[in-house]
Amino acid sequence: MSSENEKSDEPEQLALIRETVRKAKVPRAKPRTWRGAALAKELPVARVVVNKGALHLDQFFDYAVPEELDEAARPGVRVRVRFGAGAHQVRGGRREGGRLIDGFLVERRAESDYSGPLAALADVVSPEPVLGPELLGLARTVADRYAGSLADVLQLAVPPRNATAERKPSPAPLPPPGPPEPGSWTRYERGPAFLDSLARGGAPRAVWNALPGPYWAQEIARAVAATLASGRGALVVVPDGRAAGRVDAALTEVLGEGRHALLTAEAGPEKRYAQWLAVRRGAVRAVVGTRAAMFAPVRDLGLAVIWDDGDGSHSEPHAPQPHAREVLLLRAAHDRCAFLLGSTSCTVEAAQLVESGWAQALNAGREQVRRAAPLIRTVGDGELARDEAARAARLPSLAWQTVREGLKTGPVLVQVPRRGYVPRLACERCRTPARCRHCAGPLEAPEQQELRCGWCGRGTPDWHCAECGSTRLRAQVVGARRTAEELGRAFPAVPVRTSGRDHVLDSVPGRPALVVSTPGAEPVAEGGYAAALLLDGWAMLGRPDLRAGEEALRRWIDAASLVRGQAEGGTVVVVAEPTLRPVQALVRWDPVGHAQRELAERAELGFPPVSRMAAVTGPPEAVEGFLTAAGLPADAEVLGPVPLPVVRSGGPRRPGDPPPGEQWDRALVRVPPGSGAALATALKRARAGRLARGGGDPVRIRVDPPDIG
Repeated sequence: MSSENEKSDEPEQLALIRETVRKAKVPRAKPRTWRGAALAKELPVARVVVNKGALHLDQFFDYAVPEELDEAARPGVRVRVRFGAGAHQVRGGRREGGRLIDGFLVERRAESDYSGPLAALADVVSPEPVLGPELLGLARTVADRYAGSLADVLQLAVPPRNATAERKPSPAPLPPPGPPEPGSWTRYERGPAFLDSLARGGAPRAVWNALPGPYWAQEIARAVAATLASGRGALVVVPDGRAAGRVDAALTEVLGEGRHALLTAEAGPEKRYAQWLAVRRGAVRAVVGTRAAMFAPVRDLGLAVIWDDGDGSHSEPHAPQPHAREVLLLRAAHDRCAFLLGSTSCTVEAAQLVESGWAQALNAGREQVRRAAPLIRTVGDGELARDEAARAARLPSLAWQTVREGLKTGPVLVQVPRRGYVPRLACERCRTPARCRHCAGPLEAPEQQELRCGWCGRGTPDWHCAECGSTRLRAQVVGARRTAEELGRAFPAVPVRTSGRDHVLDSVPGRPALVVSTPGAEPVAEGGYAAALLLDGWAMLGRPDLRAGEEALRRWIDAASLVRGQAEGGTVVVVAEPTLRPVQALVRWDPVGHAQRELAERAELGFPPVSRMAAVTGPPEAVEGFLTAAGLPADAEVLGPVPLPVVRSGGPRRPGDPPPGEQWDRALVRVPPGSGAALATALKRARAGRLARGGGDPVRIRVDPPDIG
C-alpha cells in the first residue's frame, strides 16, 4: 500500500472511532457523566458516612442517587462519592467537584434535610451489603464512648474489600449441634450450670477465673458449642494468634469442620475477608479471632467471650483506641446476650463487674486450685544478700536447685523481663510505692533531679514513707540478659531455647531444655514444664504504672499456669520480695483476692476503673489552651500537665509518643462515676471545634488510657 493511500484512509478511520464512542454506553464509574442523568424515582437520596475521620466531619452526608445506580445502591454497600465541593460549584442543579473518596451507604430517603443542591453518588463499589444496622449502631456507640469519629471506628470494624473473596459464595449454614458434655467444666462449682443456661437460650454473665493448665481452650469451645446448640451465635476474642490457634483447634475438635470462622491477620487479606463475609452472610455462627474480631457481625449473638482481658494486645492502637473488653460489654448489654470474661488471673475491671452485680464469679474450689497449681517458692532480698551463688551469678541457690531437679523430668521455663522496663520509686525499707500526697500519683526523679509527681507535676522535696516513716527510696533492676547467659554456662549439656519479640515459639517438646522467654512469649511445653523461674521481680513490680502490681501478677500466673501441678512435682521460684502483695497473691494462687483489694484501694483514691479518666497530650501551649476552652464537666479534676519524656530521633517509639525531639505535655482529666459520657462529649466537641477552626498544634485525646503512671 502506498503512502498516499495511508493518508487518504486516516480521516475515515478517525470518523469510525468517533462514531463508535458516540454509540457506546456511558461508563458507570465516571461521576462527571451524571450531569444529565435522571434520579431514582423512589428514595432518591442516599445518606452516606464518608471515610473521613476528622471529628468536625463526624456526621452523615446526603447524595443524590442516579437512576442507573438505583438497584445497586442498597443500605450497607460501599460507595464512592465526591467530597469537598463548594456550594458555588453547581451546574444544572447538581453539585460537582471535590475528590473521590470511599464511604458506606447507610440509608435511602425520599427527601434530604439539606436544602442546597446535592452531589450524585459516583459509584457503587460492590453490591455486597457489609454494614448492617447492628454494626452501625455499635460503631456509633463506641465512637461516642471514646470521643472519636464513626468513620474511624468503621475502619476498624469492616475489613478492606477483596474482590476475589467477594465473588465466591459462602458455604451453606450447618444445623445447630447438640449440647456438649460439661467435660472439664465440672471442676468449677457453677460450670455445668453455666453451660446448661447457654444451651437453653439463657444469657448468663460470668467472670471466670480459669484453673492453670491446658484446658481453658477446650472449656471456651464447649461454651461456644452450648450457645450454638440454642440456635444463636458466639464470638470469642483472644489477645494473639497463638491463643487464637489453640481455641481454633479446640473448636474444630468439639464442633467439627465448617461451624466457625478464624479471624486473624495471619490468615491473609483474601482468606480473612472470605471468613468475615461468611459470618456476615450467616453461613457461620461462631467466630474466634484477635482484637479486630470484637466487631465481627455475628448473627443473633448469644455469647461474647474475651480471654485474658488484661493483655495489652486487646487495646487498639488506632483511633479512637477502643478496648476489646469494653466493646464486648457494650455488645452484651445491647444484644442482651451472655458474656464470659475468662483469665487465669483477674483484672481490677473484672473484679468490678462482679462487685457491681453485673456478672457472677465462676471459680473453682480451693481443693481444685491446689491440685492444679504448681508449688510456689519465693526468694527475697535478704536471702539474695546472704547467698554466695546469687552474688556471683544473680541467681539464688534455690533457683539453681530447682533447675537441676526440673531438668531431670522435662523442660524448665525461665521468665526474664524484657528490655525497657523502667522501675518506679518505692520505700527502701518496706517497699511501699512512693506516691504524691496531693493526687496519689507515682513519684519520679528524672535524671536524678528533685522528686516530683508523674501525674500532677508537683514537687515533693520532703517525702517520707506513710507506712514506716523512712525517707530513703529504691529503684533496682537486676540484669536479665546476664542472668540468661549464666544459666546457659551453668548447664552446657542442656539445650537453651529463647522466645521473645524477635522470635516467638508456639510450643516446645517435653524433653529437658532451658526455655528463656520474655513475659507473654512463653511457649507451651508438651506435658507441661517441670519447673519455672520468674526472675527480676523488681523490674516488673517497679514500673511507673498504676497497674504494675496487677500486670506483674498476671505475667507470673500466665507463666506458672504452663507448669505441671504440684501433685506432678511442678515448682515455680519467684525472685521478688515475699512480703509484697502480688507475690503473696501468687503464693496463695489468689488473683481474685488481689484484684478485689486493688479495687478497694482505687475506689478510696478515685482511680480507674472506679473513676473515668482521659489523657490529653500535645505541645504545652496547645494542651493548656485546649483544657481552658474544653468546657469540662463541673466535677472534672485536671491532674497536670506534666512533661513527657523526649523521644530520641531514631530510637524506639510507642503508639502515642510525641514526635522525636519535641517536648510535649500530658494532662489527665478525671471524673467520678456517671460523668464519663459527659467528659467524652466535652472533649470531642472541643477537639472538633479546634479542627474546624484550623487549630495549629496537634492535641491527642485518649479516653481510658491503659497506662497512666
